[in-house]
Amino acid sequence: MLVDSHCHLDFADFADEIDEVVARAEAAGVCRMVTIGTRVKRFDEVRALTERFDNVYCSVGTHPHNAAEETDVTADHLVRMAAHPKVVAIGESGLDFYYDHSPRDKQVAAFRRHIAAARETGLPLVIHSRDADEMMAEILSEEMANGPFTAVLHCFSSSRELAETGVALGCYVSFSGILTFKKADELRAIAAWLPADRLLIETDAPYLAPVPYRGKRNEPAYVAETAKVLAEVRGVDAAEIARRTTENFFRLFAKVPRSRDV
Repeated sequence: MLVDSHCHLDFADFADEIDEVVARAEAAGVCRMVTIGTRVKRFDEVRALTERFDNVYCSVGTHPHNAAEETDVTADHLVRMAAHPKVVAIGESGLDFYYDHSPRDKQVAAFRRHIAAARETGLPLVIHSRDADEMMAEILSEEMANGPFTAVLHCFSSSRELAETGVALGCYVSFSGILTFKKADELRAIAAWLPADRLLIETDAPYLAPVPYRGKRNEPAYVAETAKVLAEVRGVDAAEIARRTTENFFRLFAKVPRSRDV
């Protein structure tokens, strides 16, 4: 069994064939999918998907790209929405200093509100971090000292230093199809080093399709390709990576129920 810990099934890319996409994931052995919130204002659409499919769960949050649009979203708002039985995480939130679609001060403020919500609910925080390693490490260290919370550095493509900081603080690290790209040697070295109990895999679908699908629309079934490469990097078989990443998923996303066959 595999898990896609991060996808975006509510995006328009899947609108015409969502049933087929979920069915292909199930056929590929993907037993759970978490579709990730990027705008609190669109939470109803995300929630509706989880209510439609038994094996799809979701998060609630504001992506850093959209932080300037949702300055009125408080930690209390997030906490209330997270009470829904299918909401299993807070986010994605964080810092994106590559695109800077929202002012950096608004990204930081939104990120701290999401941390507060994760701390209060006990749900894991899904972290987006791009070109912001130093500030991300600083905020995580400071906020963890203020009170513990669980988190995953999603779609990891940052430095080993940030990975080391995250692991030291108790965070998980999730790898997407980027791990399979030809020039991702540094990332594969980080994946080989990481403690086995902190590893997760994801698609970030519809983005970042792994080899051999690179350049096409990504979907949850393709998480199997990332799992294969992760297994090669760590010198274990694919079944071991599937087992390990699935166990890690259920430990972190503890609100997701297990079935008897998982």
